[in-house]
Amino acid sequence: MMQGDLVVRKSYGGDVLFRVATIDQQTAVLKGTDYRLLADAPIVDLSVVKDGDLPVAIRQARLKAGESTQRMQEERQQQILQRELLRAQNQSQPYFDVPGKVLHLDGDSNYMKKSMQLYTQMRVPAHGLFVHESQMAEAVYRLLPQIKPDIIVITGHDGVLKNREQNDLNDLMSYKNSQNFVDAVQIARDYEKNRDSLVIVAGACQSHYEALLKSGSNFASSPGRVLIHALDPVYVAIKASYTPIRETINLPDVIHGTISGIDGVGGIETYGKYRVGLPKPRTLTGIKATV
Repeated sequence: MMQGDLVVRKSYGGDVLFRVATIDQQTAVLKGTDYRLLADAPIVDLSVVKDGDLPVAIRQARLKAGESTQRMQEERQQQILQRELLRAQNQSQPYFDVPGKVLHLDGDSNYMKKSMQLYTQMRVPAHGLFVHESQMAEAVYRLLPQIKPDIIVITGHDGVLKNREQNDLNDLMSYKNSQNFVDAVQIARDYEKNRDSLVIVAGACQSHYEALLKSGSNFASSPGRVLIHALDPVYVAIKASYTPIRETINLPDVIHGTISGIDGVGGIETYGKYRVGLPKPRTLTGIKATV
């Protein structure tokens, strides 16, 4: 077994696919390839997986991820058709899109790259940065005045700690990074107190959902303390970016559209950030100077 190998844990029935990050004697540190999970495991508990021989659970998760992306693309195409129909009825000049701008802070560089690829695919203006979870509050404080986003995503790795007090899931100290996420959300909400002016999406696997909402998030994970897919926060941000400013984001639609579903992501009623403009900018040539 080597660093970079794809593996599953035998004791967990191979439910999550990992990539070996580091190996220290007989223990490996693992990063989930599809889920925002950081774990360690004895090497004897790991089984190497080839790309063409993925467990059923992994194939189903990737299939649902593809379906979620396709659904977003179809919704976006329908939005474009409706806009063009309005233009034809009014015999007006072509409109142009102004989707909400996203600032995405991620505690995992690979997930950040995947997230930025999806933003680009969906034509969402986004600025992404890999930031360790412990540094996110400082990064939020520094970057919000510079980037001035409409939506901020604060995510990375999290999880319920093994050595916590039994059943004490209300204590932030029972989580790997929930306190760091809460601190970052509080900084963001102090910067912009109006929840419709700055949409905050926060959390990762098994994060303290209630604390994140209380600290100012619009959307957070995880109501059921479950593993969430790496791209779930991105799907929520894209939905916010392309929901018109006069409409609230459809909560059941956005939540059930994620891979993790109602146990993975929740939120509160929030207005979207999408606008249209008129007329569409065009290339100007042959303009005569007047001064």
